[in-house]
Amino acid sequence: MSVKFFANNLTDIPNIAQQILDYTSKYKKFLFYADMGVGKTTLIKALSLHLNVVDVVSSPTFSIVNEYHTDNKGKVYHFDFYRLEEEEAYDMGCEEYLFGDDYCFVEWPENIPSLIREDMVVIKMHVEDKKRVIEVIL
Repeated sequence: MSVKFFANNLTDIPNIAQQILDYTSKYKKFLFYADMGVGKTTLIKALSLHLNVVDVVSSPTFSIVNEYHTDNKGKVYHFDFYRLEEEEAYDMGCEEYLFGDDYCFVEWPENIPSLIREDMVVIKMHVEDKKRVIEVIL
């Protein structure tokens, strides 16, 4: 089951983020598949704001994981596995985060295939005709 959203510009992203959270209300693990520069982190920032994250949301490119706190929904973990090999993800204990009860947003999940489960939301993004296409797959 999937649904597609189309963002004509960045001002569309907050509304799309809320629709994604409404559509995926039973899920807390999100996998983001997209080329560099398509807007994964921008969408994750918008999703985090709708989850009432009280911290500044930024790309975890060099830290690998950022931990954010919310005022009512626990923690949100934001991973960037672009520069990481799967063995390193295990070494840092990623399975505890990914199989725990907190929200997890994962950029570049293709680098950790054995940590992916069927009950995770897949978000595929690309640019088509100058629009961001965001497909959410359950």
